[in-house]
Amino acid sequence: MPGPEVLLYGLPLAFLAGFIDAVAGGGGTITLPTLLFMGLSPAQAVATNKLLAIFGSGSATAQYWRSGHVERALVLRLIPLALAGSALGAFLVQFVDPDAFRTLIGAVILGVGALVLVNKRFGLEDRYPGLTSRTLALTLPGALIVGMYDGFLGPGTGTFLMFLFALAGFNLVRASGNARTINFATNLGAFLFFLIGGQMVWWIGLSMGVANALGATLGARMAMLRGSAFVKWVYAVIVVLVAARLFLGR
Repeated sequence: MPGPEVLLYGLPLAFLAGFIDAVAGGGGTITLPTLLFMGLSPAQAVATNKLLAIFGSGSATAQYWRSGHVERALVLRLIPLALAGSALGAFLVQFVDPDAFRTLIGAVILGVGALVLVNKRFGLEDRYPGLTSRTLALTLPGALIVGMYDGFLGPGTGTFLMFLFALAGFNLVRASGNARTINFATNLGAFLFFLIGGQMVWWIGLSMGVANALGATLGARMAMLRGSAFVKWVYAVIVVLVAARLFLGR
């Protein structure tokens, strides 16, 4: 078991991860390898990562929610589907080797990032039409599929959610607010699941969770202050990091 000295690098990295995740998702690409580097077993790292993630995603959600950057009527309809998809993905992972899909998903997320960057106006203007049949036809199955991916594999879930909301017409700031809210719900569900397993290293998860929440608060405020153009370029960096993690494995 690692000693308290690991927090010398664990806390600043958790803060950085919270900041990045609040803006564009992908914070787990920093925190999970950090926990493994600390000497935690894979099971402990995954469980502890969910503990600290609920701090960051909860903090970011609160910032976006209070500022009116969450489309509550839509998001509250999508959360149950995302949770159901996550549970289904966790069930399916017992029967299918996730490694077989890493390269494919890595290529998909790079394609998504390229589409966002090549289309110069994508995500910069808010064109959300409301709860139309087209919106629901896109987002309801989308939330279920991304939720399945979260339970099945995981890296880049928030990034995929942001793309889904941008396709629905939201600018990237509001897309980030919606994505963080759903991510908080799925993180909370996963936390309760891992709580039963008893693998969490509480003193690390709680300490890094506070740092993650502080970073997420700053990140959410920065995203709302700087706008969608800032979010777009952070998003591009996160796409590359997530794809690298998928290509290279855990």
